[in-house]
Amino acid sequence: MSDHQSARPLKVLQLTDPHLMARENGALLGVNTRESLSAVIEEALRSHGQPDLVLATGDISQDASVASYHYFGQKLEVFQCPSAWIAGNHDDSATMYAVADEFDARRRQFVLGGWHFVMLDSSVHGKVHGELSADELAFLDQTLSEHSGLPTMVCLHHHPIDIGSDWMNQIGLKNREAFWQVIDRHTNVRCVLWGHIHQELQQQRKGVQLMASPSTCIQFARGSTDFAVEPLAPGYRWFELDPSGNITTKVCRAEQFRFNLDEGSAGY
Repeated sequence: MSDHQSARPLKVLQLTDPHLMARENGALLGVNTRESLSAVIEEALRSHGQPDLVLATGDISQDASVASYHYFGQKLEVFQCPSAWIAGNHDDSATMYAVADEFDARRRQFVLGGWHFVMLDSSVHGKVHGELSADELAFLDQTLSEHSGLPTMVCLHHHPIDIGSDWMNQIGLKNREAFWQVIDRHTNVRCVLWGHIHQELQQQRKGVQLMASPSTCIQFARGSTDFAVEPLAPGYRWFELDPSGNITTKVCRAEQFRFNLDEGSAGY
């Protein structure tokens, strides 16, 4: 993907944790995940119009089926722009990236609209927690050095900070110290973006914006000690990125979407 010069900010849509399934009626805790994704996409188009880029930050599938990944790629065809996908703990990396290749959505790093994007795979096969391999950390360090003059957004699936939720803190990025050691060496990083936590978060660390976003299906209860969900509507995050490095962002939800959430579940 090549850069393009534009006077206007780059418009970026983050979609995360759709948990799609091969079955059309596939549901997660009572929520049909295909229908909730459709509602979120419709809301994004209605409220913001066409983005310049779609970032999919993991758990695209719940059952790691080829059909679920194909469905996701076909849904994104409504957007007249490229997309970039990364794997989450429910994804099968090999299967997901094979389908991503079909939709030209497998990108480790690229430059667009005066911004540099780095897509990291923090998934660990068979595990819920995340970890960045030595190779992945070396790649991050190298590409940040090679694009030191550009504002950069680093994307991964697992949260690299504690989020005030006991059960979620156990399944975040395990080697976060090594991750932050790399980030701290590079002043061009403006934002670290992730999925996995199914809730909105926005903080700052040493001048770097830290952000997570609602799932396009179910939402985890904020600040919970044990697994818990809350009946908030599915959502997405919208960015407008200025080439100067300034970030404008907003979380929006498909409030019109109706669902019957199993709030008593102890997990999935």
